[in-house]
Amino acid sequence: MKYFTILFLILSSFVVKAQQYDILIKNARILDGTGNSWYKSDLAVKGNLIVKIAPFINGSATKVIDAKNNILSPGFIDVHTHIEGDEAKTPTAQSFVYDGVTSVITGNCGSSQTNIKKYLDFIDSVKLSINVGVLIGHNDVRKLVMGKANRDPLAQELEKMEAIVAQGMKDGAVGLSTGLIYIPGTYTKTPEIVALAKVASKYHGVYATHMRSESDQVKEAITEALTIGKEANLPVEISHFKIGGQQNWGESVQTLAMVKQARLEGMDVTIDQYPYTASSTSISTLVPDDILADGQDSINARLANPEIRKKAIEEMLASLKRRKLKHFDYAVVAYYTPDTSYNGKSIEEINLMRGGKHQAKAEAETVLCITEHGGASAVFHGMGDDDLKNIMKYPFNMPASDAGIREFGAGMPHPRGYGTNARVLGKYVREEHIITLEEAIRRMTSLPAQKFQLKDRGLIKEGMKADIVIFNPETVIDKATYEKPHAFSTGFEYVLVNGGLTVENGKHTGARNGMALRHAY
Repeated sequence: MKYFTILFLILSSFVVKAQQYDILIKNARILDGTGNSWYKSDLAVKGNLIVKIAPFINGSATKVIDAKNNILSPGFIDVHTHIEGDEAKTPTAQSFVYDGVTSVITGNCGSSQTNIKKYLDFIDSVKLSINVGVLIGHNDVRKLVMGKANRDPLAQELEKMEAIVAQGMKDGAVGLSTGLIYIPGTYTKTPEIVALAKVASKYHGVYATHMRSESDQVKEAITEALTIGKEANLPVEISHFKIGGQQNWGESVQTLAMVKQARLEGMDVTIDQYPYTASSTSISTLVPDDILADGQDSINARLANPEIRKKAIEEMLASLKRRKLKHFDYAVVAYYTPDTSYNGKSIEEINLMRGGKHQAKAEAETVLCITEHGGASAVFHGMGDDDLKNIMKYPFNMPASDAGIREFGAGMPHPRGYGTNARVLGKYVREEHIITLEEAIRRMTSLPAQKFQLKDRGLIKEGMKADIVIFNPETVIDKATYEKPHAFSTGFEYVLVNGGLTVENGKHTGARNGMALRHAY
């Protein structure tokens, strides 16, 4: 009897030991995120961690996945998103997850919640399917203290802004962001930003900027961004790096040279990019800045003044002329709340719908009318393919969507919200050979993790968090287009977030294992 008891205990111990993994992935080609070539291996997950990587792993697991010789890589990290307001509405975040994204950084372009602790606690309570880190946005900090005033801050106002940024950094923000083409960022002078960036630097944060210009004054804007990073002594991330306006096509050679030189001089400056030749933002960017101060009532009051309205139209027409265009056909409304029939139509088309003359002046008037009714989001076709590819070749450049969590079927948004990573992997890696697969994965994983100090993510390595994607490099592709933007990417067969199986055989499981990513200084 004693012999059988001992044998039973030995066998029981063996069974327990054999069942030591939650998920076991077999037959994978691992691209670990470093930029090195793939290697063949199995991988085991226990809880939220990668616990073993070996050519052959013995034992069983609750779930065994046959990767079928597909690529296994770290989950992608999208460093430039705007998910605020979408979290509770679409917590499963399919538009990101089906594009291989397991973590995002939000709060970009100067726009964020100002109570970072409250926001990150909210993220944990909602339980998204993706992880979320956040920047604290200068525009919202400024509005909290000064509203939309077009002036320099008083000393005590700057102190209040510094205190808000400091508290945000203590509460887990990964850095400070600016949006210097948006109100009230446009009213801000460089020393104010330097002062706030110094606060972020104290807590080892990043300075991420939507620069003051991405077209005619792009070189001056880059100089300002680099100056802020140098004076505040913190890393710089230049958001959605591009060359806007047909009149500026080809200048990426000069702008990239500025970034390269800064790195040679020892500055930690990187860029991000969406792989499309159209941008997307508010239609108000077509309107002169001085019209937009102090809220909607003030905007409408100014535009009711015939002289101010006339001057605004003259400035808009001058800007159009600089672009060497005759019409505002490059601006396409994505979503206009008062009249959704505008969605997907250019300003040129909307003007004709409204009975306006087929003239740029009438189209500018249409833009002002839309602005008077609260504005609209829009897609702007104004970048060159040669610049896009030249920028993509730069090794310290990360793909980023500049998007929120898409509500499937709502409006006519930019397709980047569905297809950014798949487009890089399908179009620019597999079809056009602009960069290699290994390099693309490095830029989507370890580079952003390093930049934003996500120390337990971005690499396939034992002890790292189990944020993992498995995809077929021969079939992965984006499906979203400007004409039909609501389409999920395909080719991502499995996605794990913190060890939770979130996509299985190409289908979202409903799992919501994401968490807030709090910066520790």
